[in-house]
Amino acid sequence: MFETVLYEVRNSVAYITLNRPDKLNAFTEQLNKEVQLAIKNASRDESVRALVITGEGRAFCSGEDLAGVNDDMDHGEVLRKRYNPMIVELDKCEKPIIAAVNGVAAGAGMSLALACDFRLASEKASFVEAFIHVGLVPDAGNLYHLPRLIGHAKALELAVLGEKVTAAEAKDLGLVTKVISVDTWSEEVSQFAERLATMPTKAIGLIKRNLKTSWHSEFEDFLERDAQGQRIAGLTDDHKEGVRAFMEKRRPVFTGK
Repeated sequence: MFETVLYEVRNSVAYITLNRPDKLNAFTEQLNKEVQLAIKNASRDESVRALVITGEGRAFCSGEDLAGVNDDMDHGEVLRKRYNPMIVELDKCEKPIIAAVNGVAAGAGMSLALACDFRLASEKASFVEAFIHVGLVPDAGNLYHLPRLIGHAKALELAVLGEKVTAAEAKDLGLVTKVISVDTWSEEVSQFAERLATMPTKAIGLIKRNLKTSWHSEFEDFLERDAQGQRIAGLTDDHKEGVRAFMEKRRPVFTGK
C-alpha cells in the first residue's frame, strides 16, 4: 500500500514513519499523499487509539524536496493539492497524535510536527523555519499553530530569522512536550504513546475539539459546547468504568468506547 511510508500498528498505537532517509524524508507529492492516507487509515481503525509520526534515519522531515521545485511552479496549488489535505486529515483526527521528532524538522517538516498534539524531541532534534531562506512564507498551517504554541512575538522571530532551535531551546519555548535521550528514544516514545492509548479516547477527542473551537467562540456559546461535549462523554463506557474504578478504589481500564 505504501512506498514512502512505513505503517505499523502495535499495542493500539499506529506508527507512521516517513521513509525517504536518503533525502532526509523530504516531501514529494507521493509522500504527502501517503502520509494523508496513513492518518486516514489510523483514524478509521477502531483498534488504534493513538498515532505516532516520525522519520526514518537521522531526520524527522527536511521539508519539500527542492529537487522537484522549478521556476514555473505554482506554490499555492502545491499547497492546495498536496499539503493542505494532509494537514486537514491531521486536524480531523480526534485521536491523540504524537510527532516523534528524531532529528531535524525543517520547513514543512516543522509544519507537520506543529500540527500534531504532542511533540517528543530527541536530544539531537532541531526545528528550523527554513522558508525564509528560499524567499517563502511558512505554510501548511505553520503560522496558525506556531503562535498558539509559543506566542505571536516568538513565532514572528522564528519565522523571520529562520534560526535553528535546538531540542532544549524548543522545550524552554513550550514547543515540545519532552526531550528524550538518544539511548532511550524508542522505548520512551512507545511508553508515552501507549499511555495515551490506554486513556479515554473519546474524551481526548472532545478535549481536542473544544480547545480548537475555544479560539473563535463567544463565551456563552462555548459553555453550551461544554454541555454538549460533556453529555457525549457521560454516555461513554469509559466514563462508567472511570466511576466504577473510583468507587472500587482501583485503576480504571479504559477501552476507548
